[in-house]
This record gives sequence, C-alpha cells and structure tokens, in this order.
Amino acid sequence: MRFADSPTVSVTIDIAASPEQVWAVCTDLTRFGEWSPENRGGRWLNGATGPSVGAQFEGIQEHAARGRWETVSCVTVFDAPRCFEWRLGEVDHPGAVWSFNLAASEEGTTLTETVRMGPGPSGITDVIAAFPDKEERIIQRRVSEYEVGMTAVTLGIKAAVEANR
Repeated sequence: MRFADSPTVSVTIDIAASPEQVWAVCTDLTRFGEWSPENRGGRWLNGATGPSVGAQFEGIQEHAARGRWETVSCVTVFDAPRCFEWRLGEVDHPGAVWSFNLAASEEGTTLTETVRMGPGPSGITDVIAAFPDKEERIIQRRVSEYEVGMTAVTLGIKAAVEANR
C-alpha cells in the first residue's frame, strides 16, 4: 500500500453504555492522552471551549522515532451523539481525517474509530520523502501503529465509560 492509496484503519468496540455516555468521553480530547501510546492530549484554540464544527484544537503527539510535536486539527463533523470528525492540517487537503462513529446496539453502543491518511502532507510524508524506496514498509508500520493506538484508545474509552455507569 502507498500513501496515495489513502490507507485507512478502523477499530470497533462494543460498550455497555448509551451513545450519549460514550459521546461525552470520546469528544473530550483532553482525555486522549490517558489511553493513547502517542497522543498526549490537546487543547481547544481560538476561544473554543469544546467541539463544534469549525472549532480548532492543538494535539500533542509523541513517538519514539520522531520525538514530540504539535498538530492543529479542525472539527468538520459534529453530529451528537453519532459522529465526531476532525481533519489534521488543511481542511480541504488534510494530512489525515480522524473520526469516532457511534451506533446504538443491544449492548449499548458500538464505537468505531477511523483514520484515513492523506491526501495532504503529514509527518509520514516527510519520512516517505526521505526513504521513497521504503514507502510500502513505512505505510505498513504506521498502519500497525495506528491499530495499536486506536485499540488502546477505544479500550480506554470503554473502561472509562463502563466504570462510570
């Protein structure tokens, strides 16, 4: 797989709580650092105090191979309690598109976290530019890292929500 293919990763989990209860946790970006191996949390920018379409936030990331860095994202979908989507970098040409999708289920809520890389530049495009002959290995490694991180985040959301029922 290549970056131009817009690699996509999704992780789905069932949570024994209502969509509204799950929504309150998965839209609180300040908590992501509690569960993610890479994200260290974030803060709202430009006077925003929470998520809404057009709201921007800074995310703090850390990776053993890259160190620590900040990203700026913009909320592009905020459909409570169904979909929370944000785009990294430029809204019209994002480095990645992330989302949480929630659906009511017999158990409570099915939560799916998804990321689609590209089409715009991001940290991964810098690595690919430095090692173009290794692009497929770079993408596969990043996809694997996303799966691990997203699994940790969704399990963390599940534990947090179910503990407070």
